[in-house]
Amino acid sequence: MAPLFLSETSRNSIRERWNKIWTKRALMGLLLGQFVSLLITSTGFSSSELARRGVNAPTSQSFLNYLLLAIVYGSIVIFKRKPLQISWYYYLMLAIVDVEANFIVVKSYQYTSLTSVMLLDCWSIPCVILFTWLFLKTKYGFRKFLGVGICVSGLVMVVFSDVHASDRAQGGPNPLKGDLLVIVGSTLYAVSNVGEEFIVKSSSRTELMAMLGAFGAVISAIQISILERNELRSINWTAGAVLPFLGFALAMFLFYSTVPIILKICGATLLNLSLLTSDMWAVLIRIFAYHEKVDWMYFIAFAAVTIGLVVYSWRKKDKSAQVAENIKRDEEAAEERDTNQASVETQCSGVEAVKPQASSITSLLK
Repeated sequence: MAPLFLSETSRNSIRERWNKIWTKRALMGLLLGQFVSLLITSTGFSSSELARRGVNAPTSQSFLNYLLLAIVYGSIVIFKRKPLQISWYYYLMLAIVDVEANFIVVKSYQYTSLTSVMLLDCWSIPCVILFTWLFLKTKYGFRKFLGVGICVSGLVMVVFSDVHASDRAQGGPNPLKGDLLVIVGSTLYAVSNVGEEFIVKSSSRTELMAMLGAFGAVISAIQISILERNELRSINWTAGAVLPFLGFALAMFLFYSTVPIILKICGATLLNLSLLTSDMWAVLIRIFAYHEKVDWMYFIAFAAVTIGLVVYSWRKKDKSAQVAENIKRDEEAAEERDTNQASVETQCSGVEAVKPQASSITSLLK
C-alpha cells in the first residue's frame, strides 16, 4: 500500500523546486501587477462615466495626477537636496510622450466603448517587446513568448465574445476613429513604459516621479489653456462630474507611484501583460456592481490571461546564480570546519598545558 504522506526528502525536493521557480521577485511582480490592473480599470470606468456625462477634457483629467506627483515626490527631492542623476531633458521628452498618450487614450472614450478601449490597448505588448529588444537589449526566451501568446489568446476570446453578444453594435459615435486613437495611444504608452524602465534602472524612483510630475503638469497646463479652456468653462460641476475627476486623479497617482517598482522588478513587458487583466476586472465589476450579464467566454479568457502571466513570470535561477550560491555554501561550510578545528586545537592545547601541572603534583605527593 502506498504511503499517504510524502517523505521528508520528497517534501524538501518539492520545496526547493518551488523556491527556485517562484522567487519573491516574481510573486511580488504578479501581485503589484494585479494592483495596478485594478487601478487602470477604475480609471477606465471614471473616463467612461465622464464621457457619458458629456465631459470632454482628457488633459484636465491627467493634470491633477501630474500635479499630485510633482507636489508629493517633488517635496521629497527638494528635502534631500541631491543633484539630478539624469539630465532634465530626458524627463521632458518622457513627459511629452506620457501626456499625449494619456490625452489620446482618454479622448478615445468619446468615440468608442469601454470594452473596445480595454481590448485594443493590448497593442502595447508587442510594441514593448520590440522596443525593449531594440533599445534595452532584453532577451526573451521561448517561455516568455509562450506566456505572451497565451495572454493575447485570452484577449482574442474576449473579442469573439463581444462580437457574439453584439456589444460592439453600441460602441460609440465613431468606433473606427476611437479604435485608431487607442492604437496610437497604446504605442505611445509603450514608448513611455520603456523610457521609464530605462530611467528607473539608472536613477531613483522618487526623482523619476517628481520630474515626470513637474514637466507633465506644465505641459498639461499649456495644453489645457489651448484646447480645453472653453470645455472646462461649460462643464456643470456637480458631484457626478467632480467625483469621477477626483477618482481618476487618485487612481492615476497610485498607478504612477507603483509602476516604477514593477519596472525595476520585472520590466515593462510583465507590466503590460498584467494590465491585460484589467479587461477581466472590468467584467467582474459589470457583473457585481451593475448586475449585467456577460458571455461565458469571458471566464475562459480570464483563465487564459492568468495562465499566461504565470508562464511568463515562471523563472528559474540562472546557472551563474546557482554557481554563486554553491560557492557561498562551500565557503560557509569551510569556515565552519575551520572554526570547529580551531576550537578542537584550543581544547587540545589546554589539555597539554594541564599535563605538566598534573605530573608535578604527582611528584610532590610521592
